[in-house]
Amino acid sequence: MIGSTKKGTALSILNETYTLANGAQVPRLGLGTWLMDDAEAKGAVAAAVAAGYRMVDTAQAYGNEAGVGEGVRACGVPRDQLFVGTKVAAELKDHDSVAASIDESLAKLGLDYVDQMIIHSPQPWAEVNQSDDRHEEGNLAAWGALEEAQAAGKVRVIGVSNFNEHDLANIMDHASVKPQVNQVLAHISNTPAELIDFCQAHDILVEAYSPIAHGMVLANPLVAEVATRYGVTPAQLCVRYCLQLGLLPLPKTSNPDHIANNAQVDFQISEEDMGLLRAAEHIKDYGDSSFFPVYGGKL
Repeated sequence: MIGSTKKGTALSILNETYTLANGAQVPRLGLGTWLMDDAEAKGAVAAAVAAGYRMVDTAQAYGNEAGVGEGVRACGVPRDQLFVGTKVAAELKDHDSVAASIDESLAKLGLDYVDQMIIHSPQPWAEVNQSDDRHEEGNLAAWGALEEAQAAGKVRVIGVSNFNEHDLANIMDHASVKPQVNQVLAHISNTPAELIDFCQAHDILVEAYSPIAHGMVLANPLVAEVATRYGVTPAQLCVRYCLQLGLLPLPKTSNPDHIANNAQVDFQISEEDMGLLRAAEHIKDYGDSSFFPVYGGKL
């Protein structure tokens, strides 16, 4: 069963880890880098590591693996103390292209291995929210390449992103290694409770991308009200909410002040307030980002 380990007291969340089913340890809070170019990603990694973060998340689709790698190599913290994750492009659904892409990611990052490699989506992005084809065979072929990379020491943790229960069962029922993580959209006003329960019942760690809803949840009156009650910012409340659900939040920002503030979450939301936040009205609008498939849009 996935458990957490505490390593210190100062800014304690940055000194805590989850232990995965395969024994690997993952920091309980990480940095997201979506929509950053190489230069911005490099600076964000430097700021995050300086603030105490030890996990950074990127993807082939982000186009910034080179910048993330530069930041990792230049940050001054030994490589084995950092947890670097990336994602296989959603469009790759065959063994050979996925295997080649893993080597390409390592080359772009300038690293001998990555700590985590996951399939970005069960469907190519152009099909998300438009097709019922879940690409079962293609995902199994991609998964086989990930299993081989893990066995070869190129990857420590393998998993998926945006997979639902059916997609996960397809892997678990037919592969020799089950997914260790599932990275999904999860935040106050969008909490996929059944999927989270399914993953946790199968010792799959849920990583929460956009835990602050791409900034749109910050204007939610309920979030503001509860945050005021604890003397924290709405963003800090959002991060803490995910942590108390047993998730690994990956807030995306390159602002050094926001990076530091997002980690200052050493407070406890009461069960009553967690209930209020879990029941928050479902978000209807992600603003200018609503066209992205992960937010319900269609390419």
